[in-house]
Amino acid sequence: MTAAPPAATGMLGATGVAPARGGLVLVVLIAVAGVANLNLAVANVALPSIDKAFVASQTALDLVAVGFSLGLAASVLWLGALGDRHGRRLLLLLGMALSVPASIVAGLAPTVEILIGARIVGGIAAGMAYPTTLALITALWSPGIPQTRAIALWSGLGGAVSATAPVLSGYLLEHVAWGAVFLVTAPLAAVAFVLALAIVPAHVNETTEPVDNLGGILSVVLIGSAVLAINFAPVPGRTATAAGLAAIGLAALVAFVVRQRRARNPLFDLHVASRRVFWVAALAGIIVFGSLMGSMFIGQQFMQNVLGYSTFEAGLAILPLTVMILFAPISARLVEARGSRTTLLAGFLFVLLGLLCMLVLWTERTPYPIVGLTYALIGAGVGLGGTPASRSLTNSVPVLRAGMASGTADLQRDLGGAIMQSIFGALLTAGYGAAMAAAIAAGPDAQQVTETVQGELQLSYASAAAIAESYPQYADAIVGAARTSFMDGANLAYLAGVVFVLVGAAIVRLAFPSRDRERELLAAYRAEDAATRPSPSTAASGSPG
Repeated sequence: MTAAPPAATGMLGATGVAPARGGLVLVVLIAVAGVANLNLAVANVALPSIDKAFVASQTALDLVAVGFSLGLAASVLWLGALGDRHGRRLLLLLGMALSVPASIVAGLAPTVEILIGARIVGGIAAGMAYPTTLALITALWSPGIPQTRAIALWSGLGGAVSATAPVLSGYLLEHVAWGAVFLVTAPLAAVAFVLALAIVPAHVNETTEPVDNLGGILSVVLIGSAVLAINFAPVPGRTATAAGLAAIGLAALVAFVVRQRRARNPLFDLHVASRRVFWVAALAGIIVFGSLMGSMFIGQQFMQNVLGYSTFEAGLAILPLTVMILFAPISARLVEARGSRTTLLAGFLFVLLGLLCMLVLWTERTPYPIVGLTYALIGAGVGLGGTPASRSLTNSVPVLRAGMASGTADLQRDLGGAIMQSIFGALLTAGYGAAMAAAIAAGPDAQQVTETVQGELQLSYASAAAIAESYPQYADAIVGAARTSFMDGANLAYLAGVVFVLVGAAIVRLAFPSRDRERELLAAYRAEDAATRPSPSTAASGSPG
């Protein structure tokens, strides 16, 4: 199969051009992205069940939840560049193929450590496939309304998969073992592999430039160590580990920047990344998508541990997030009419309102309408903010470096999700542990609580519930303290989310260009990139797929 570059498919202009069989290709690309989005979200609703199965620490649960995002975020820049050079469809197929065994190992994991490892490998598999979906949209659809709509559908439906995944997980958890929530993605990945092999074009606007593999290794070390450092920071006795990981991350950051400035063909072009339309959109996307993943991560535990929802009820409870499907096309129209800055700010406003609901209105007796409203607000915010964040990135980067744009767009979701879940999880761990320690110290029988029991009580909510079963005479007091302690930790996480959103909104308002100025800058970027393009042959199609 061959595919012509976008310029060959028709007249270019403000309206843009879609490729042949564009609708069918887009469906397949969204299906491939859906496998990654499903894997990102299925773990959250299963965390309490995994906790009971392994009697895991809160940090281990955090790593189960964040492991997939960690593997994806750490590898996505490097793998996106490899796709630009060696074939985007090839990387897509390899990613779907690796997703199958990764899902099976996760579903059958005998220990929480193996589960975490399988989640990380699954994230790396997604790092092969996920960035190529947006890269192919950028390469196949020329800039204009069709491309904006394609990105809106890719973003909105991808987010909707993340929102509906907990429903599937909740249903499975009520009828089969917890491992089924991971096993279910294996056949979906296999189907996506077959569809991609049959329908997705190969060799579209690929580059012949060598890949900066050293930069790729440094990016993996940088992101991986930073995310792990955040997760280990609140763990008693792991301060040195967290500090060491942070030091490694900082050293890797310095080395990465130096390497990208000196490399002839940098993995991450710092000149392109310094463009206002690019870096502000990247930061905005990290906050918007990170808020989505963080709120789902904390929310699932809150609904099951504090409100007493079943796994299926907790999955159903976040269905209002799917309003992002309705807001994605609205976002596409708003971007064309009012510009990306206005649309991003509208998205930030809705996300902020949702996080404020969590902080102010979520208590041990919160009725469901408040929970549903919270997720509807966050869903609307992601639906509005996702399209301009992804579109601005892809349109401000040369098409031959679509892997860099799509990799950064994926980083918005994955690094944002990994960082926000890690920060939320760290604050939850620290807040829960401190509050439970204070509750134990203030109890009438504090002197009778052994050091071992106190450690178990401070480990996680499920660990405290297990202790309550062993001491029925104190069960009500233990569970009540665990719920209150969980709320204290969760409120710290919600407050951090509010601060991140406010800072992000301020940066977008002050640094992102207005609609007309944005169009001028994008036109200037395209002219600059065309002038420095090596030769027409590197953009042309012609290799058989």
